[in-house]
Amino acid sequence: MPYSAALLIAAFGALAAGWRTPWNYRWLLCVPSVGMLALLILTVVEFWPMNAALWRHATDAPNSALTEAEAAQMALRWVQLDWIRVAGGAAAFVVALRALTVPWPTQIPPRDPLMVRIGLAAALFGVVAFVVWFIASL
Repeated sequence: MPYSAALLIAAFGALAAGWRTPWNYRWLLCVPSVGMLALLILTVVEFWPMNAALWRHATDAPNSALTEAEAAQMALRWVQLDWIRVAGGAAAFVVALRALTVPWPTQIPPRDPLMVRIGLAAALFGVVAFVVWFIASL
């Protein structure tokens, strides 16, 4: 999981480095960044609780509250969500690969409005805070 946090930081670092590019290139940097963040949030919100519940059930822990049918249903949901995670990761990879294969834009667009720059700074701060929390929670 620390590798996922490092990948998230790298994706947002690439977005920050390419922020002054035209939007037809910048979106290629936005998709992997936002996609990785969404996948990590999905992992923390959905997979971690399911993993804990399925582990308690599998080890016959005294605090396991799942029946066999509930555990089977939860395992099926886990597999379905994992396919979403795999597809999302593949899509983010393809878009990032596309960003590496198109020529670097030579024209520099006008500077973004102050609110956009403040929003980017807030987003980067939020991502760093999430990564710190994420690594501390491991």
